[in-house]
Amino acid sequence: MVLSERDAGKNLSTAAARGKVQEVRRMLEEHRVHPDTLNEFGKTALQVMMMGSTNVACLLLEHGANANVQDRHGVTPAHDAARTGFVDTLRVLVEFGASVNTPDNAGALPIHIAIREGHTDVVEFLAPRSNLSHQDTSGDTALDVARAARIPHVVELLERQLESSLKFQA
Repeated sequence: MVLSERDAGKNLSTAAARGKVQEVRRMLEEHRVHPDTLNEFGKTALQVMMMGSTNVACLLLEHGANANVQDRHGVTPAHDAARTGFVDTLRVLVEFGASVNTPDNAGALPIHIAIREGHTDVVEFLAPRSNLSHQDTSGDTALDVARAARIPHVVELLERQLESSLKFQA
């Protein structure tokens, strides 16, 4: 069965969103659908995948999906994984080249979002990889966001990370 590009993108995205690993594999391997084929909403399968499905993420990335694809708001899959708290998916994205220092249209990095959402394990993963001096469009760094959210253990974590990175640079 030959699929139009639109149907192929829709079917691949639907399978990814539902976490259907075998269906995603079939679309990629048997139907030879490119992993970055857009669905009817202009999104790739990686952008709409079930964020907790590291197997789907790996499969799409192994087949050449763009780990740094951005939507019209500048949101990347790393932003989505940080927002939803799926640190294992975030690890896979980073392993396949996803940048954790690409800002969305509001200037937020994934670490800003993880702090706002209260995902401490994600913040711990992102802190040593993130540009902690980066400011969003409001002028807030990750540390500013943590202080505003009144999350003392995250403030301490970020202060330690900043201190450590300053020592490393010296």
